[in-house]
Amino acid sequence: MSPLVSFRQVSARIGQKEILDNISFDVEAGETLVLLGRSGSGKTTSLKMVNGLLLPSAGEVSIEGISTTAWDLIQLRRRIGYVIQDAGLFPHFTVAANVGLVPRLEGWPVRDIEARVESLLGQIGLPSAQFATRYPRELSGGQRQRVGVARALAADPPMLLMDEPFGALDPVTRVELQQQFLDLRHKLGKTALLVTHDVREALLLGTRIGVLHNGRLVFLGGRSEFLKAHEEEVRAFHTCLEERWRDTI
Repeated sequence: MSPLVSFRQVSARIGQKEILDNISFDVEAGETLVLLGRSGSGKTTSLKMVNGLLLPSAGEVSIEGISTTAWDLIQLRRRIGYVIQDAGLFPHFTVAANVGLVPRLEGWPVRDIEARVESLLGQIGLPSAQFATRYPRELSGGQRQRVGVARALAADPPMLLMDEPFGALDPVTRVELQQQFLDLRHKLGKTALLVTHDVREALLLGTRIGVLHNGRLVFLGGRSEFLKAHEEEVRAFHTCLEERWRDTI
């Protein structure tokens, strides 16, 4: 089976600045690949390449074997769930309307949309009877982020893109949502590409970890390989992990 996402010698430039430099990797169906890196390393740029918000200046990004330059970008984006920090909900839509947005755009029957919304709200711990008619301003930060995850899943896309999805939350809520994401991933079998600068989050959520540094992919491998790796930038994250561990005891 071919990878769901393929980067082949991809570079990206904005003016004279090179944001990505000749990176190649695959995202296999069913895995969560975490792109770990400091601010400005190229993580979010890589994510935006997947749904065609940005196009390569060199190389090729393919989704389901088709180059992003050959996709109808509207159709491509509707096949990919996108979860961002602070959820990005439409403030004038109710929770139900936010979650049901893409199925509605896809022309699903009203009853099917209502059933899907009710099911997803139940799975994320926000019962429809209590939350469907609320507006984003009436929710806590963690609740808004849960709604953002439900919206990304609503049309049953094969792929999720997650851009620092838990970064703005308090530590307790963040851990709760990370665990909820793991549970949903196991239950639904979704493929995800997630970006973060938090090494502990990468180790918890990723089936594989890619480390970006100054636009280059300097490491790609599983958790155990990551913890044994000797690349300088990976070692910097090891040190961060050790310091944070010391701070907790």
